[in-house]
Amino acid sequence: RFPPKQGTIGKEILVVKDLNDLGHHIHDISFDLHEGEVLGIAGLLGAGRTELLETLFGARTRESGTVTLKGKEIRNKSTAEAIKNGFALCTEERRFNGIFPDLGLDFNTAIAGIGNYTNKVGWLSTKKMTEDTQKMIDAMHTKTPSTKTKIRHLSGGNQQKVILGRWLLLNPDIFLLDDPTRGIDVGAKYEIYQLIIDLANRGKTVLMVSSEMPELLGVCDRILVMSGGRLAGEVDAKTTSQEEIMRLAAKYV
Repeated sequence: RFPPKQGTIGKEILVVKDLNDLGHHIHDISFDLHEGEVLGIAGLLGAGRTELLETLFGARTRESGTVTLKGKEIRNKSTAEAIKNGFALCTEERRFNGIFPDLGLDFNTAIAGIGNYTNKVGWLSTKKMTEDTQKMIDAMHTKTPSTKTKIRHLSGGNQQKVILGRWLLLNPDIFLLDDPTRGIDVGAKYEIYQLIIDLANRGKTVLMVSSEMPELLGVCDRILVMSGGRLAGEVDAKTTSQEEIMRLAAKYV
């Protein structure tokens, strides 16, 4: 059901210490991430999982706490700053805030790095956009009639591949994935799992929220369990159980 993970976990790359957001959805969250690691985030609805990712990505305002990337403290005061610092975010509500449904794959693929496709006077190079989009279609095995096809005509799994390809063009270090297989059929889920594991095998770091515990146990190396906006515990994906995760998830409810 889950592809084998063959890479090794490398050196520490990200350290989060006592992180709080301005809306008080998360409270004093601390953890670390390593190169080549897939770190899962479990929890019940309202546990603060999405808010954690959004705060790290600059989509929510950080009230306090520190984030250190490769030994240097960063702020990520905006999503643009987070992208420059090597972060990527695949949102939970893909159709609502992850894609431009009535625009083509080319625009949806290029949007995160749109500045790379403009000349000095601000004109877009559609040729380069098309070339890079086709590279991602080939690399991700995305099923689509063409690079100009409106993304709303694609299946959920292929839409998610386009979003992942969007970020791969920028070569980020930290992938923040919020329920990446939500609304995707079983066959396409395996492909997404393989893409996530391939990222880790290449030394990228993945922080993944999921509402499906078998998915977390099958894909992740470690799992953080959140409850009531707090970190309730950390478990090893190879030795923990769904019962232990659920017990921790109810800790601060």
